[in-house]
Amino acid sequence: MKNKGLFIAIPLIAVLLGVAGIYYVFFMPRAADIDARIPEPELAAVASKAAAGILEKGTGKASAETASWTQFLGKDRSNIALSEAGLLSSFPKNGPEVLWRTATGEGYAGAVVSGGCVFFLDYDQEKKTDSARCLSLADGKEIWRYSYKVKVKRNHGMSRTTPATDGKYLVTFGPMCQVVCLKAATGELVWKKDLAQEYGSVVPPWYAGQCPLIDGKDVILAPAGKDILLERVELATGKRKWAVKNPGGMDMTHSSVMPVSFNGKKYFIYCASAGSVFVSADSGAVAWIDDSWKINIANVPSPIQAGPDRILYTGGYDAGAKLVKLSGKDGKVAYKDIFKVKAAVFGSQQSTPIFYNGFAYGVIQSGNLVCLDLEKGAQAWKSDKKFGLAPLIIADGKIYVIDDMRGILYIVEAKPGAYKELGSAKIFNGREIWSPIALAGGKLIAKDLTELVCVKVK
Repeated sequence: MKNKGLFIAIPLIAVLLGVAGIYYVFFMPRAADIDARIPEPELAAVASKAAAGILEKGTGKASAETASWTQFLGKDRSNIALSEAGLLSSFPKNGPEVLWRTATGEGYAGAVVSGGCVFFLDYDQEKKTDSARCLSLADGKEIWRYSYKVKVKRNHGMSRTTPATDGKYLVTFGPMCQVVCLKAATGELVWKKDLAQEYGSVVPPWYAGQCPLIDGKDVILAPAGKDILLERVELATGKRKWAVKNPGGMDMTHSSVMPVSFNGKKYFIYCASAGSVFVSADSGAVAWIDDSWKINIANVPSPIQAGPDRILYTGGYDAGAKLVKLSGKDGKVAYKDIFKVKAAVFGSQQSTPIFYNGFAYGVIQSGNLVCLDLEKGAQAWKSDKKFGLAPLIIADGKIYVIDDMRGILYIVEAKPGAYKELGSAKIFNGREIWSPIALAGGKLIAKDLTELVCVKVK
């Protein structure tokens, strides 16, 4: 009889454990899914002591200007130049004044501005080097260039990332996933990481498109390697402060890490290959992973905050867009989808859209510029004109957008009533104007495939 009771008890315990497991997996709150915050001792990495590279000095001098545009989409990643005023609403007959032009290697790397300097990442096909370049904002003359060897074959250009600077340090993210931190004033190497070698990161198709995010005294990176998905790294030393473990299947995309504020706390959101992850900026604790947002072929635009409790995702290749609402308290955050729309309504293949005065503006997959009503999930207006894979920026109540093949800079009113074009002028003779725009002190800096141009729009 004792044995019989034992035979009955064992299956019963197994059933109860199974039920408990099912409840834990499917019914526990999303905020408690993953609690990866401090790295294991064996994962506590320090920046590699790779070869220092070559530092060359030029004849350029930093200008006395103090205006800045310090990282991808600006300091707060909103792509809105809030401090800019008195900008052109139309162009003179002969177009805006072109202050300077400089030749570059092939690529779509955006520029940043700080301390009277313009910084961008270039590629020298003859020397086979990534080159972080510092130019004078006044005349475009080169101040310094830091280069290191890396083999990159032409594949829609080479460099395609925007560096980040806090004025003291400059961080670049190379096409083969090599991250370099330099002294902004001199170009001297501070530290270097090779994410492919050190983390097992897989270089995305068409090379890395992720732009580093500086937050305070640290830089946020998404290696999306075998073990580490995200990490917070000290600018001065390259030492890791926290890391988020890769739950598996999360490879690097062309999308960049974006900051989000909710209930007085800061978070980071990143779109990896198998979904998006939402983590605490302070600890790296994962609030949730949305595995429903996946882009076929390439995930390029970054998600944006579209209000105090909303995030807008957009993608190309017929992904369209979706808006999610955040909820929660006491440090716990959950999400739910509000709406999804098809690519014909909204959804960018390349340029990250802009949230401005309650509406989203972006160039959709068809090439049309669209204003999206986020309350209705419908277009407020759509331009008849097509801009291709155009970069855009908002400043002084206006959208500055560049036709990516004809090189024409347009000024469009940033209002939801109707598409209203205010002016246009040709500023490029080249093609593939895909690089993000920088705007500082009334100077608009843009790039086509082989040339960087500074235009006065004040």
